[in-house]
Amino acid sequence: MMKNNMFLTVGVGFALLLVLVSLPIRQVHGQDGTSEVPVAIKDFGPHPFSFSTGSPDGALGALSRPDGSGVETETADDFVLSQATVISGATIHGLLVPTGTAAPSAARVEVEIYHVFSQDSNVDRTSGPPTFSTANVPTRVNSPADVEIDTATRDSNDLTLSFTPIPISADFIVRNTVINGINKTPNQLTHGEGQATGEQVEIDITFNTPLFLPAGHYFFRPEVQVDGGNFLFLSAPRPITSGTPFPAGTTDLQAWIRNASLKPDWLRIGSDIINGNPPTFFPATFNMTFSLSGNDILNAGIAGQANCHDQTVSAMATQFRGLDVSALTLGYSSVAALQDGIRVFCGESGEEVRSRAHRSLR
Repeated sequence: MMKNNMFLTVGVGFALLLVLVSLPIRQVHGQDGTSEVPVAIKDFGPHPFSFSTGSPDGALGALSRPDGSGVETETADDFVLSQATVISGATIHGLLVPTGTAAPSAARVEVEIYHVFSQDSNVDRTSGPPTFSTANVPTRVNSPADVEIDTATRDSNDLTLSFTPIPISADFIVRNTVINGINKTPNQLTHGEGQATGEQVEIDITFNTPLFLPAGHYFFRPEVQVDGGNFLFLSAPRPITSGTPFPAGTTDLQAWIRNASLKPDWLRIGSDIINGNPPTFFPATFNMTFSLSGNDILNAGIAGQANCHDQTVSAMATQFRGLDVSALTLGYSSVAALQDGIRVFCGESGEEVRSRAHRSLR
């Protein structure tokens, strides 16, 4: 009798398991009655995103500083998002190199995100395919765009990001640098400006207003204002050896640089400035040392489509079991701030935002 009961219990349990497995997909509504989104059991909860180029390799330090502390100089490296992602934090590794007798210290950090050329770019001012050269540079193929994504700039000066410098090594040496030698073609090849020594720091960045980006290929450009010195963005191995591999079908692009006189164009740090093409030194090209962290947003809407906002709200409410939990998990200060982030993500115009606010008051 006991054996029969045991078999009956096991059989019932197995049947219940089959029912659960056979019903993984269902329709779920957002908290505000927004459109339905098909979700699976695995869609609930955080889906952490992280990306890293690895650790500094000591090969290169490239200047990256904002306007106001010298000539603005931007160094950028790429990353890929396989799906819509909220990026809430980042780290960068750099060298604080003194320009006087005082110890240098990081005073301001700004981050910009760029699409890959030819998005957000004036292609008509280039030679066209295959090189897309300009009067300033040999090529724009696989460079950052002319201009940044205007909704994706974060700056410690306006409190949209906060940062903490963490000392790593008091005397870190890089074998080569790019600081002032950023020249228009045909004088772009300088082979660099020699080695430098300084304090290696990791700067931990929190985006107080997180970055919510659709799937795509992007460039990450940090600038650091240093009191009493310069910030040299440290290189990492290319191809990536200890970081996050790029998704299949995508290419890990090399790092690019420009100063104010080169805008809107960019030069390849490796192929244009250090090594030429073909290269004469190795490593021939460079990544920069940075990481990103956040959460993938499953079933998010598509920017520009009429239902983008409602679908994204519903997807987040489903994934995180509520918009309040979504805001807390993703790093937004409130549900209202999260809603603003969704509107930016969906590309809503000011009129659309006002119209949505009006409907919510009815």
